[in-house]
Parts: sequence; C-alpha cells; structure tokens
Amino acid sequence: MTATPDTVESKVPGWRRMLRMFAPYLRSERRRIFITIACVLIGVGLKLVEPWPLKLVLDYLVVIDAKPGTPPVGIPFGWSATLFLTICAVAVVIASSLRAVFDYAETVGFAQIGNRVLGKVRSRVYLHMQALSLNFHTKQRTGDLVVRVTRDVNMLRDVVSTAALPLLANVLVLVGIAVVMALFEWRLTLLALAPAPLYAIMTVRLSKRIHEAARKQRKREGALAATAAESMAAIKVVQAMSLEGVFADDFGARADDSQKQDVKTARLSARLERTTDILAALATALVLWFGTKMIARAELTAGTLVLFLAYLKRAYNPAKDFAKYTGRLAKAMAAGERIVDLLEREPDVRDLPHAKPAPRLRGQIALRGVHFDYEPGRSVLRGADLDVAAGQFVAVVGRSGIGKSTLAGLVLRLYDPTRGEVRIDDQDIRDFTIASLRAQISVVMQDTLLFAATVRENITIGMTDVSDAQIEAACRLAQCHDFIAALPQGYDTPVGERGADLSQGQRQRIALARAAVRDTPILLLDEPTTGLDPGNRDAIAQAIVQLARGRTTLLITHDLELAKLAPRVLRIDDGRVAEEIDGVPRGSP
Repeated sequence: MTATPDTVESKVPGWRRMLRMFAPYLRSERRRIFITIACVLIGVGLKLVEPWPLKLVLDYLVVIDAKPGTPPVGIPFGWSATLFLTICAVAVVIASSLRAVFDYAETVGFAQIGNRVLGKVRSRVYLHMQALSLNFHTKQRTGDLVVRVTRDVNMLRDVVSTAALPLLANVLVLVGIAVVMALFEWRLTLLALAPAPLYAIMTVRLSKRIHEAARKQRKREGALAATAAESMAAIKVVQAMSLEGVFADDFGARADDSQKQDVKTARLSARLERTTDILAALATALVLWFGTKMIARAELTAGTLVLFLAYLKRAYNPAKDFAKYTGRLAKAMAAGERIVDLLEREPDVRDLPHAKPAPRLRGQIALRGVHFDYEPGRSVLRGADLDVAAGQFVAVVGRSGIGKSTLAGLVLRLYDPTRGEVRIDDQDIRDFTIASLRAQISVVMQDTLLFAATVRENITIGMTDVSDAQIEAACRLAQCHDFIAALPQGYDTPVGERGADLSQGQRQRIALARAAVRDTPILLLDEPTTGLDPGNRDAIAQAIVQLARGRTTLLITHDLELAKLAPRVLRIDDGRVAEEIDGVPRGSP
C-alpha cells in the first residue's frame, strides 16, 4: 500500500527536512560560511591554548615541596622567574584577546548568515503562500499564516544565529578538548567522560518531550493570532452584535493554553539544565579526587590537573548551553517544521511544464464539458458548455451557490476543472502561463478590496507608466472622478485598510476604474452592485455599459434588472449553462 504524503513526512526528521529545504540558500552563502568556520576553528585553537600559561606557572614557579626562598628550577631557556611569569601573563592576555576577536567575528558571521538565509526563506514563504490555490486559503486561518511568515521565521532566524550555530562551534571545542585531554592522560579523560552516557539518556528522553510541547505551543500561538486577526477584521460586526466578550473569552482561553505549553517547555528545559549541572559537578569531583591522588604518586603535575579541570569546564559548556537553549531550539524546530510544511505544499493550480506566455488575446471564451468539484461529493458544475464570442457582453444569472462565481474563477484559472476544458481563443488556458493569462483579464469582485495606499496607487496597482490623463479618463468612465477630486488630497488621498474610509459604492467605482485603466480584452464582473443603494447602483450600471464596449464581458449577477444590460443572458442550473432566459428584455438602457 502506498504511503500518504503525511505519513512519509512524519517519518522524516524535522531537521533533515529543514536542511533539505534551506540547502540552496546555505550554498549561496558558502564564502561567508567558510570564513566564519575558519574563525571558529581559530577560536577553538585559542580556547585550547588559553589554560596553558596557568599550567606552566604552576609547574615551574609554584613548587609545592620547595622550602621558602628556594629558587624554582627547570624554567625553559634559562629565563628568570620574573621574565617567565611576565611572558605567561602576557600570553594569557594575548590568547584571550585574540580569542575574543575571533569569537566576535564568529558571532557576527553567524548572525549575517542567519539573517541572509532566513531573509530569503521569508521572501520565498511569502511568495509561495500567495501562489497556493484558493482551496488551500479557504481552509486556513489567515492569522496562523501571518504567524508563519513573520514570527516563525523570526524565531528560527534568532535561534539559528544565537544558539544553533554557536552550539555547533562548541561541539568542535568539545572534540578538540577531548583529543588533547586523551593525549595527556587517558585515565582522567575516561573519568571526565563517565557521566556522558547518563547525560545522553536524559537528553534523548527530555528532548522529545520538549519538542512535542514546543510544537503544540507554536500551533496554539498560530490559533491565538488567527482568533485576534478574525475579530479585528470583523470588528464592525463584533461591535454591532456586542460580541466583544465572546471573542475576549475565546482569546483568553487560547492564550492560557499557549502559556501552559510555554511553561511546560520551560520546566522540561530547566530540568535538563539542572541535570547537566549535576553531571558536570560529578565529573569535576571524579577528576579532582583521582587527579590529586595521582599528584601524590608523582604520576601527574599540579599544572596538568588544573589544565584538566579548565578543559573539563569548557568541555561541559556545550552540554550546559544545549540544556539551556533546548526550549528555544525546540521552538525553533517547531517553527521550522511549520515553515517547511507550508513550502512543501504544492499549488493545485500552477504553470504546466509546456505552458507559454499568452499572446494578445481576442477574448473568445468557451467551456467544453466542464465538471468542477470543490471537494469529493460536492459538485458545482457537471458537464457545463459555454460559447462567448470575442467582444460579446454576456450576463450569467442563477440562484446563490449554483456556480456563477465558480465560472469566473475557472476563466481566471483560480481553479482548474475536475474534467473538461476552459478555452480562450480556441486554446486551452492551461497552455498559457498563469501570469500572462491573468494579465489580460480585469476583475471586479462583489467585495472590492482596496489597499492601505492612495487612491491613485489603488487604481494603478501592479502597473507602471500610467499617465495622469489615463487615470482620469478611467475614473470618468467609472463615474468616480468627481468624488475623488473632492477628497482632501484628490487622487493622492490615502484610504484606510481595505478602503474603510470610503463607502461601498465608492470602492466599487474605484475597482471599475482599476479595470478600465488595465484595458484588457476580457472583463469579469462578479455581483458588482450587491448591497448598493439605487444611486450608486445606477452609476455602476452606466459605468459597466461603457466599460464593456469592445471587451468580452461576463457579468455575473442574481439581479435580473442588472442582467438586462447585456444583449445576451444565460443562467446556470443543475451544474450546466442553460439556454437564454425567455422574456428578459435585450439591449442597453
């Protein structure tokens, strides 16, 4: 039996999926990575050198058995005690200073790598999220998606820069120290590493629980953000229906769940950190005890024991750091998995391998045996056929939920038919690239969306080299020039988010002006007058008549009076495009 994608993904470790996804961006930073790793290696060498001056001073200048006033013996090169001590002291300063410089370069290098790589990842996530099909977006909560592209990427970037990459550098320190210690005294090295298996067992056991708690916490944070985004987007409805308390209770409950998971993660991380402290103390005690016995038997010098203790402290620092950052690393892993999960989703609608840019279209539209299901068992169109000549103005009517807007979505290729073909100029639209197809179709939706920008920017969005004369001509055609000119700054007046500063009728007329300035051969109008007062409805109707001239126009509406604008009226019934409706007057008003 073939495994489902979810089953396959669940068996692939999260870090491996992330590495596979981020590998191209890491390769683009290989020069910076090489320089940073070189700094890490030099820093590792200096960390190994730093304790040596202390060892030499203890071995050559601090003679435990010597009588007071007895000069030290055996100082290398015949140096005096003062010169030898001075050289050792200066060596400590030089080694520490150089190590600090290379540690600084390492920290900055990791930060630059993390920021550059995750910056590119964020851009890819945002672009990919916009390319995902409407079927995906209708099933997702907007707030959760925003959290993924902002906070999840930020968390992954910060943790990679400040914890994950430095921990990798510490692993190199650990390996170097273990090698040096083993070369000096393998027996003490074995004692120092004796608690390591216990640490490994505790790490494996607690890390799984920490990661699971962090994953749940990130999921709850996404749900929390989604709840806040939904209530803010519908604030007018929330206030009108006095739902503030309902949403506040829901938000508070989700916030409590998120905080509980966060505390659980912190508690498990603290347990691992304290365990590491105890094991490090145990290793230190063992080395101190047996090392002192070896000094008494003249098998070890005091300087070598101090060197071992210094190395031991450094050797357990990576383990302590890992325990300290386990919670953050687990959250970053959970955030990374959410990002990778988004990037691994393929759009239902995408350019086919053979797709080419569409030429300038004439606008002839045809549906050939089109079936469409939003999901299995939920059919909307069943064998629909349609022929619209280039430049023809056609109204499509039918009751709500019958598939009128679906028809527009198929022409725009927001969806692909389950079966059948949608053709423009006798060419299957799947043979065109999506961008080149949509660039030749203008759309006015029922719920017009304006962006938080000026009126001019909203009209020309996505276009360049549009003159003021073209903008004004489009606005006059759309019956909106007069009210725009009366705004405080005219065409340069900012509008609020979603056009909240304007009435619905004004937003619709600006949307018509946006369609007019694009000057495309195909125009789709999806319920453009729903909810408008008679004055705005009449203005919109006049603008539609002018805008439809010379363009293939599909007017989707349940308003039979508005449908009279079109010379040809069709209806959708039982999943098919029916004959023209009898008794509907033809022609323009």
